[in-house]
Amino acid sequence: MVQQMKRECSTGTDNSQYDLISVIYHSLQSAAVCEMYIQDAEQSGDRELTEFFREVKERSCQTAEQAKQLMTKKMGQQ
Repeated sequence: MVQQMKRECSTGTDNSQYDLISVIYHSLQSAAVCEMYIQDAEQSGDRELTEFFREVKERSCQTAEQAKQLMTKKMGQQ
């Protein structure tokens, strides 16, 4: 609890907004990194690994989209 209070005070951003922004950022970053992994797996000819990284990328994109929608909803309620 103390850590949460410090974050809000130090950034001037509500904890829930900060958390959603963080989830969006990290999810999109994960998707971008997975794109590199997909290319590596394709170059090595490993179809199983290629598909795995595509699925991880898709889940990351879905998580980012869900967080964006939730943030938009929450901001509209303020």
